[in-house]
Amino acid sequence: MKLSIIIPTHKRAEILAKCLAHIEQQSIAKDLEVIVVSDGHDAQTAQLFEKTWKVPIKFSEIEKSQQGVARNAGVAQAIAPLCLFIGDDIFLAPDACEKHLASHALHPTPYTPRPTPHALLGFTTWDPAVGITPVMKWLEKSGWQFGYPMIAEYAGKQIPHELQYRFTYTSNISLPTEIAKKFLFRTDISLYGWEDIEWGIRLRDAGVPLFYEPGAKAVHHHKVTMEESLKRMEVLGKSAVLLKKNVPELDRVPTGWKLLAYKLSALLPTISGKHRKAFLRGCGM
Repeated sequence: MKLSIIIPTHKRAEILAKCLAHIEQQSIAKDLEVIVVSDGHDAQTAQLFEKTWKVPIKFSEIEKSQQGVARNAGVAQAIAPLCLFIGDDIFLAPDACEKHLASHALHPTPYTPRPTPHALLGFTTWDPAVGITPVMKWLEKSGWQFGYPMIAEYAGKQIPHELQYRFTYTSNISLPTEIAKKFLFRTDISLYGWEDIEWGIRLRDAGVPLFYEPGAKAVHHHKVTMEESLKRMEVLGKSAVLLKKNVPELDRVPTGWKLLAYKLSALLPTISGKHRKAFLRGCGM
């Protein structure tokens, strides 16, 4: 096995089954192992593993915690030299895993003529099958979710050191298992959001470069309404404030002129204005 795929899940058996079906269709399925960690018990999820899958799957359950804890539990079981983090609603293109493996055999840095250990970000976009809403288009274009337009110029290249932590999306990112075991996710982040960004800060500071390979494609099988997106922004605001107490370099909480700009924008009845208003509301909770 060359690649361990780590999937945290929580009570979404039907979607997880589709995610696993896409993994079975991978061009290098014979080189894969899948590690599914259920964040809390769910009978329907457990039943999925009473059948035989075409790829080796390790399934385990932990007490209800959060995604970071589940990922750590998955990494602890990984035996392949590389691991790939995805979500249970991420559907990989048939050659996505092949693209990840190929990248880790390439990419020397300016200082090393041979391949250097690095993280690799694949490309993820919304699954058209769920129906793309206007707010989903805005989330992708604005960078609040899947800000790939911001790094388009770095396709097939290393993302600049000062930017990389903003793009360590755990929806489609791989790295050497040895590094993943060394840099675990924080276990004290109970709210949604930012745990992968904080993880990215530590990878950056340790000198682990991040490359971007848009050919390693996946779709996010999740529909987001305006109401759901605004609720998510409140949570992001609250979690950003809480995390900043322990991670001062996490600069997601607006201050100074940026805070003023947020407040002015929040007065507008636009998608951007509504989201900034929700984010500031979360920051004040």
